[in-house]
Amino acid sequence: MQGYNVILLYDVNIEHLLLCKRKKEPYRGRMNLIGGKIEYGENGIDSAYREMLEEANVEKEAVDLFHVMDFKYYMSDCYVEVYAGKLKYDVEVSGDENELIWSDLDCDFFDMEAYAGEGNIGHMIEQVKINAELIFNNSSTK
Repeated sequence: MQGYNVILLYDVNIEHLLLCKRKKEPYRGRMNLIGGKIEYGENGIDSAYREMLEEANVEKEAVDLFHVMDFKYYMSDCYVEVYAGKLKYDVEVSGDENELIWSDLDCDFFDMEAYAGEGNIGHMIEQVKINAELIFNNSSTK
């Protein structure tokens, strides 16, 4: 089963979420979370930090990621690991794979015309809100 990850990366004040506007299919033109493929032999958290660096130029030292949830798609023979964290200090994000955008948090993340993932982004954000104290006050990587 192929693994993937997505990362809900919040700014220092937890006022914005880093999203990318997809340049290719699936979901071309829609907003999505950063993340990518878990390589063979790679553990999930290492993969999440690698993808965060590759896609947004955010180094591991800038954020503690917390493993929030997983999705398994048996019919597609894949799973997605979901991580969340807030920046410890301001960083300039950059990448050439997709356009990066710091989004306000008052958006309708369930809007399937604007956001990738059939409403899953909205669901993940709501789960982070429910567990915000644990996630954002956690000082160690889980």
